[in-house]
Amino acid sequence: MDKKLPARPNLEHLRSQAKALLSQLKEGDASAAQTFVEHLPAARNMTPAAIREAGFRLADAQSAIARKTGFATWPSLAKYVEQLRQFEGAWEFLDLEVEGTSMPASALSNSRILMDGDRFRTESPEANYEGIFTIDVEQQPHHIDIEFVEGPEAGNWSYGIYELDGDDLKICLGLTGASRPTAFVTAPGTGHALENLKRSSKSRPEGVEGGNRQLAPEAPAPTVNESEFTQPETAMLERLQGEWLPVQLIMDGNELASSMLGYGYRSMTGNETKVIFGGQTMVHAKVRIDETQTPIAVDYLNLGGGAKGHITYGILEWVGDEVRFCMAPAGKERPADFSAPSGSGRTFSHWRQK
Repeated sequence: MDKKLPARPNLEHLRSQAKALLSQLKEGDASAAQTFVEHLPAARNMTPAAIREAGFRLADAQSAIARKTGFATWPSLAKYVEQLRQFEGAWEFLDLEVEGTSMPASALSNSRILMDGDRFRTESPEANYEGIFTIDVEQQPHHIDIEFVEGPEAGNWSYGIYELDGDDLKICLGLTGASRPTAFVTAPGTGHALENLKRSSKSRPEGVEGGNRQLAPEAPAPTVNESEFTQPETAMLERLQGEWLPVQLIMDGNELASSMLGYGYRSMTGNETKVIFGGQTMVHAKVRIDETQTPIAVDYLNLGGGAKGHITYGILEWVGDEVRFCMAPAGKERPADFSAPSGSGRTFSHWRQK
């Protein structure tokens, strides 16, 4: 069943809801009676008058609240909420393994995960990710499902397992498109990532919006004619085909540590490109190139992430057999040079063919 809980569920608040529901039923409230009819099997097909005379107790009201929020029983709901609250705080990476390869400790020192209720934000030099997670404590090992709302993976889901022991948290995730792991191990080609985390603070973190941003009306994506991104294969496009390895990456003034460069690559198939770091898709777009401009103009029609459906503008140039890009954020003007200073939102990247 789909869970229908508030963003930061509180067990005492849910207990109060059950008490209020029972009180409203006894006072003759029609909507309270309807809640019993819809969500309590023992009250199904009963009239409101019969429900009021049936002598239902607080445990019955709690059961109705549990079913209304997507749980089979009140103990299941209570177990879920209590476990969810145990995630709260700031978590630092002890280690990270992606498809059998361990990330260097130096690459993790500036990354952390903040959790508040079922909302999270992952902060790292490469990018920030925000979203919602749900857990299933009835499964062994426990399941965790993650919906990304903001960041390069916006709109995507990851499915995994977790083990929470006090201030120690272990999560094994299937990266976007991969299956749910069944054990806390990774191997080449699985699309699985294993995170070992240590809680650094139990305080409720500030500014973790996650899924709350979905509540605001989204601006419609601009109407883009995809045929505009279908162009004949030129010598330039042919030259960009295949896989490329990063030489340098700077995002909004922050340069990616050289130790992390080995975990990224860029691919080009036809006029479709992907940029992937640590198993996460940072860019997925159709490409349009205008070689008549100086510098050469390159446009991305984004196929995923928060900029899906939007066009981002950039430039490219060749340095011998290597290529450099500078891309503006969605909605901003094309860069005039190959720089990505702090506050610009631009991404500069330099690549060599694999």
